[in-house]
Amino acid sequence: MTYQETVDYLYSQLPTFQKIGKKAIRPRLTNITRLCEILGNPQDNFKSIHVAGTNGKGSSSHFLASILMEAGYKTGLYTSPHLKDYRERFRINGKLVPENCVIDFVRTYAHEFQNLRPSFFEVSVALAFKTFSDEKVDVAVIEVGLGGRLDSTNIISNVDLSLITNIGFDHTDVLGHTLDKIAGEKAGIIKPGVPVVVSEYLPETRPVFTETAARQGAPLYFAQDEWLTEAGEETVDHLHVKLVNRKDGRTYTLRSGLTGSYQKANITGVTEAVEQLRKKGYAISDEAFGLGVDKVIVNTGLKGRWQILGKQPLMICDTGHNDQAFRITLNRIQREPHRQLYFILGFVQDKDITNLSGYIPEGAIVYLCEFDSFRARKKEHLRQLEFKKAKEISIFDNVNQAIEKARQEAGAEDIIFIGGSTYLVAEINDL
Repeated sequence: MTYQETVDYLYSQLPTFQKIGKKAIRPRLTNITRLCEILGNPQDNFKSIHVAGTNGKGSSSHFLASILMEAGYKTGLYTSPHLKDYRERFRINGKLVPENCVIDFVRTYAHEFQNLRPSFFEVSVALAFKTFSDEKVDVAVIEVGLGGRLDSTNIISNVDLSLITNIGFDHTDVLGHTLDKIAGEKAGIIKPGVPVVVSEYLPETRPVFTETAARQGAPLYFAQDEWLTEAGEETVDHLHVKLVNRKDGRTYTLRSGLTGSYQKANITGVTEAVEQLRKKGYAISDEAFGLGVDKVIVNTGLKGRWQILGKQPLMICDTGHNDQAFRITLNRIQREPHRQLYFILGFVQDKDITNLSGYIPEGAIVYLCEFDSFRARKKEHLRQLEFKKAKEISIFDNVNQAIEKARQEAGAEDIIFIGGSTYLVAEINDL
């Protein structure tokens, strides 16, 4: 099979979250454990850093990978989902793995898939572990897919650090409907004796992390207690952050390639993660740290996080799709000078967007779109949504149709924002 035929085969043969929702999730580690046993347990052959959280885990994973690359380490990076190319999930030193890597893996182990019936995500995780092992990476940054405790990535054993970014309401039908229950699932990545950094905590979540870490004998560090963080100058494509250590007064002044004030919390967690990695023997200079934060997009090829697609009018897309992420992003948009705001949005059916629709500012023009997924809200459902403050609401078949219309209507001083779902952003032609 060609590369595209191989990817199509995976989509057609294996349960995917995009196609069937939570039915594709295997809330146990039996399958991934057996699959990796067949592969020779590749997850045991490289050091790893495990990253979980409701928001910010993707950005934090890319920050860490970029920093480790600048420090001279051969670095693997596993993230999900991908936007355009399946291989975005597997990078080594920022580069996509070769197409043959995917083709050969599927060709060799397809018969095992027939026997085990793994999910699309389980196969992807196994492929990542096998690739990182075969390529003998020095360290791999592994992003959790969903939750943590029963996520397929949670069979990694040679872990040097766990990082949990924050806790918010997302995937509550799977993880629980209270913050402490969700935190308990995320805290499932805490390993015996392995240091864990928590970027942000809430009164409901801090006790969960404290109790889990104590039970596992894992040193625990709350980054916001370790560092005083100030966001300095912020432009549309850069953020300057100053961090001061609360104990010894050491200071870092960083320029981030990822913008938005919400990155301040991610950078705080990453800073404390770097501190703990240094204690583990990682040779990360201040220069490598600074360059890694600044060059994160260039080094890792990150897409979809406050990504600028055009100027005059300013057009931005962002994959943040839960209540917390959407609210923060909208606040960021409104701080940019503008005349008229255009929002091109799509949503999945199983997400409560009551609050999200209320965040749309007065006088905005809203374009609602379908996208190619079983989970997408269809036109008839989009028409039922209420955006009470909107100046105008229109419905489109797809995101590119909406973008074309917005470009025709918008002036040079306007802003066009595209988001609401990762699946919607993935269908943008210019991404």
